[in-house]
Amino acid sequence: MATEKKKPSALQEKDGISPPEMISATSVENIQQFRKKLPTTQELVEGILSGNITALSRAITLVESTNPNHLDQANEVINACLPHANKSVRIGITGVPGVGKSTFIEAFGKYLTGLGKKVAVLAVDPSSTISNGSILGDKTRMEELVKDANAYIRPSASGETLGGVARKTRETITLCEAAGFDTIIIETVGVGQSETAVHSMVDFFLLLKISGAGDELQGIKRGIMEMADAIVINKADGDNIKKAKLAKTEFNRALHLFPAKKSGWTPTTATCSAITGDGIADVWSTILQFLELTQSNGYFDEKRKEQNQFWMMESIVEALKMNFFQHPGILSLIEYHKKAVAHDEISPFAAAQFILKTYFEK
Repeated sequence: MATEKKKPSALQEKDGISPPEMISATSVENIQQFRKKLPTTQELVEGILSGNITALSRAITLVESTNPNHLDQANEVINACLPHANKSVRIGITGVPGVGKSTFIEAFGKYLTGLGKKVAVLAVDPSSTISNGSILGDKTRMEELVKDANAYIRPSASGETLGGVARKTRETITLCEAAGFDTIIIETVGVGQSETAVHSMVDFFLLLKISGAGDELQGIKRGIMEMADAIVINKADGDNIKKAKLAKTEFNRALHLFPAKKSGWTPTTATCSAITGDGIADVWSTILQFLELTQSNGYFDEKRKEQNQFWMMESIVEALKMNFFQHPGILSLIEYHKKAVAHDEISPFAAAQFILKTYFEK
C-alpha cells in the first residue's frame, strides 16, 4: 500500500525573520543621558528665536519649575528674550464654564492663522485643591488648532495661584513673543479672581457669554463687566439666534451704566457662533479698532509699562512667600503653632505675628 502524502497544514510553523541584535548598553546609556540633558541657556535662546517649538516648550517648563536650582537659568533665558518680545497683541478671554471658550478660541485661532498670524494659546487648567492634579485637556478640545503649524497651545496647571492664573504666565508670554508669535490668547479658568490677574497682563479683555441661561445679567460681577473691552454672546446659531440678539441688547444697556474707560474706548457687544464661524471676523475687527485707538492716544504703551511694574511687585511678593515657606526653621514653627491655634492656646493673629517676627530676625 502506497504511503499517503501528508497535506501541508495551515498550522505548520515557518521560519521567521531573525530578530536583530539587541541595542548595546552603551547606546542605551547615551540616549538616556541625552534625554536627561538640560539644554544650555544659549541653546534654548537660539532655539526660541529660530521658532523651534521644542526649545520654547522646554524653556516654558524651566520657567514654570518650582525647583530653586532652575531659577537663575530661567531668568537668563527670559532676559535674553526680552529684546525680541513685546511685538504682539495680547488677548484675554474669559467666561463661565460651558460658555464655549475652547470652541471659540479654536475657531478664532483658525481664523487668525488663515490671515497669516502666528497664534499662541496659553490655556490655564484648574488644579484640584485635593490632589493638585489638573486635566490639561485644551489640546484635546482644540483638535484642529493643535495641528495648525502657525499655532501653539500650552496648557498649564493653575496650582494655588490667584484665581487660577498659571504662576509664570507673564514670563511665558515673553517667550512666545520672542519665538515669533504675534497674537497671544490667554484663556482663564472662569469668572472669578483670575480675571483681575489676566486683565493685568493683556491688551484686550474679552468676556464670552451665552443666552438662554435665565437672567442675562445673572452671575455677572460688576468688576468683570467693567474690565471687559467687549462682550460676545457665543452659540448664536440655530434656534438660539433670536435669544442671542436679545442678550446682546441687554448687555449693551448694562455697559452704558459703567463709567468711561481711561483708554477712551467704548466697550462693544456682539454675537457669534464658534460652530458656524459667523461673527468671528467681527471680533477681530473690533480688536483692531481698539488697537488703533489705544496706540494713537498713547494708552497702549502706558498700560504695558504699568503692567510691567505691577508684575515686578507681584514677583517680589511671590519670592518672599516661597522663601518664607521653604525656610526649614519656619516650617517646624508653623507646625507647632498650628496645633497651638487648633487648641485655642494662642490666637491665629498672635501666632502669625510671632512666626513672622522670628523669620525676619533670622
